[in-house]
Amino acid sequence: MAPHAFSCHNYAMNPACPTTPERSRIMSRVRSRDTEPELALRSAMHRAGLRFRLHRRSLPGTPDAVLPRARVAVFVDGDFWHGRLWFERRKAPRANRPFWLAKFRRNRARDRRVDRELLAMGWTPFRVWAGDVLSDPGECVRLLRMVVRQREAQG
Repeated sequence: MAPHAFSCHNYAMNPACPTTPERSRIMSRVRSRDTEPELALRSAMHRAGLRFRLHRRSLPGTPDAVLPRARVAVFVDGDFWHGRLWFERRKAPRANRPFWLAKFRRNRARDRRVDRELLAMGWTPFRVWAGDVLSDPGECVRLLRMVVRQREAQG
């Protein structure tokens, strides 16, 4: 999805900014699977010879991809939805800021809980940022292969 060419810093004063119903419609169209970063990572994984299954619902968090033999669960975390750099840089959405900060905290808490549950089940969670996948999917796969090799060496 292309970024918007306008800024919505002051929603009340900017007629170009979507209204609440329009924003709801836009946000409802955000996909949770088969996103561009997911497809890029899956393509790079396949080219690297990694074979995987998709969206295993029997595992906590429904991983984006699963390498069953190595017991590695792969998650592509969206930069926006998981608050990448917003906590570190203290930058967050200006509109409805308390709602978004609480949402990012809940998402991160859920990620930590899912990781703990996977580890308890003998799986290794592998998380990558969508932005990193889009900028260098090969590097993400290189790191994933290292994790897979470690898991296979452990038995």
